[in-house]
Formats: sequence, structure tokens, C-alpha cells
Amino acid sequence: MMRRLLFAEESVMSNALHLLEDLEPSIQEFRDAVLSGLGTRQKTLPCKFFYDADGSRLFDEICNLPEYYPTRTECRLLGEHAGEIAALVGPRARLIEFGSGAGVKIRLLLGPLDRPAAYVPIDISRGHLLAAAAELALDFSGLKIMPICADYTKPFALPALSGSRPGIDVGFFPGSTIGNFTPDEARGFLSRVGRMLGRGSAMVVGVDMPKDESILLSAYNDKAGVTAAFNLNLLIRVNRELGGNFVLDRFVHEARWNGVLGRIEMHLVSRCDQEVRIGSDRFTFAANETIHTENSYKYTIDQFQAMAIGSGYKPKAAWIDEAGLFSVHMLEVHE
Repeated sequence: MMRRLLFAEESVMSNALHLLEDLEPSIQEFRDAVLSGLGTRQKTLPCKFFYDADGSRLFDEICNLPEYYPTRTECRLLGEHAGEIAALVGPRARLIEFGSGAGVKIRLLLGPLDRPAAYVPIDISRGHLLAAAAELALDFSGLKIMPICADYTKPFALPALSGSRPGIDVGFFPGSTIGNFTPDEARGFLSRVGRMLGRGSAMVVGVDMPKDESILLSAYNDKAGVTAAFNLNLLIRVNRELGGNFVLDRFVHEARWNGVLGRIEMHLVSRCDQEVRIGSDRFTFAANETIHTENSYKYTIDQFQAMAIGSGYKPKAAWIDEAGLFSVHMLEVHE
């Protein structure tokens, strides 16, 4: 059920924004997903539940790690080409960011845009969303910010904008998060977002590219152990919110390159034979058995554009860094 919450931050209130659309997944939704995932032959936990307060903080740390190239490479691309993106978007656009996180990358686009009508950040972590929206409001005092706390993989409605608005809607999906979906899921997500935004609207999508396996493994197995802590935090959340009894020392983080499917896989590996309880439900683990927590698919320019075309979009532009690590795509909703 949707709830509307008052903002406590005066800075956001001064932006004529008073309400948060709150569609945060319930504890029951979390429980159902965890029990279902752990009940399959290849045990899984949904990566969208990484992002409680601690998980969001740890992910922000990951983005600043020396091994983790995606964030700094994408930010550099967005900074270099924000003017071109703004020219393609035109005036009075409304930006809708799926998985807005700390709101760092949207700043690179907002500056060059011509009188943006509004910014709609969407994130599953309510606290992180509110903090980022409040900070953004301090730097963009004339911008209407309309946050939605929601699981963006599920249907929801965009907030209405009062008055006439000649600009288009622009979806923003940075961070190579499109790679967390399977290809079929990615096509489904893009198609659903295209219908939500409407024909003639646009999408700006960050896409990680195939590269040397050693670079990938280093990025997802950092020396400081932050990615390991991020992965293991999912078990901490299960213990805290669902009454689980995972012993963290009995699991270890591991990232693997699956060359056949073209993806990095994150796993939590059981160190020993063990049984874990979540409430009244029990799950057995053999030594070296894993919980598969996340995928990160890598796409070439041609592969992603073919996916976009098949999902109802027309590619408008693509930018790639000199090292060929990452790409940013501008798409038009065509169907």
C-alpha cells in the first residue's frame, strides 16, 4: 500500500515538495523472497535487498574503490557528454532516475539541462533516498524533487506534474544496473519503462562492457574487503529482520566470471556443512555450496543496442571511454 510521508528536511520543503511516495517493500515481501530463493536447488537471495541503510553505505564505499572502475568511468563520460545529452533532451524535461542511490551522477546531468521541470528519484532504501534528496535540494534550489521509495522492478505510477510542460520525460538508469537483470529481465524492464515514459520520451543508460577477466575479478573482489562486507550484509539483514541465525564466519564472499553467459556472479560460499534457521524454516548447506546473490552482465555496444531495439527503443547516441571499459547510451522510446 502506498503511503505519503512528510519530509522533515526544511530544504526539501522549500522546494515546494512535501510528500514522499512510499512503496517500500514490506517485511513479508522480503521474507517471501528469501524463503523462496533459499528453497531452490541453486540457492539465491535477491540483490535488490542489498540496500538497507548499511548496504547503501557500503555500496557508496565500493564506488570509490580504486579497483571499481565503473563509477569513475561513467561519471567521466557523463561529465564529458552532458552538454550533448542536454541538447538531445531539450528544455523542461522531467528526469526519472531508477535506483537513485546517493544522487551523485544526476548532478552531472542537471547542471547543463535547460530548465528541468522536475527530478523523480526512485530508490528502495527510504533513508538513503531522503538524505540524497535533501542534499540535492540544497544545490538545486529551483528544482522540484519528487522522490518515490519503491522497488522499481515492479509497476508503479509516476507522480503528476501540475501545469503545462512542453518537455519530455527522461529515464536515467546509470551504474550498469541493467546488467543485474538477466537479458530477458532487462528487455522486460526496458519495455515496461518505455510504456511508463511514453512514445517520444528518452532513456539514458549506463552499460558495463566486456573486458579482461582480471579487471572484472579485481573490481568485484576488492583488496579492502568492502564488496565482501556488502555481500555478507545481506545475511546480517536476514538475521535482524527475519529472525535468521546465519553465522557470518561460516560464509565467504566470492565473485566469479561466467564466460559462457558473459557475466560476473556474486556468491556467498558455505565453508562447511551446516543448517540455518529462519523462523521455523530450516535450510541445509553442504560445504562449498553457494547462495547466488547477484549477476552483472557485460554488453558490447551492438549487443545492448539490439536489446534496446527489441524493447521498443531507437538508439540515438552512444559514448564509450578511451579504454573501452564502459558505455553510456541515449535511447528514444519508439513504440
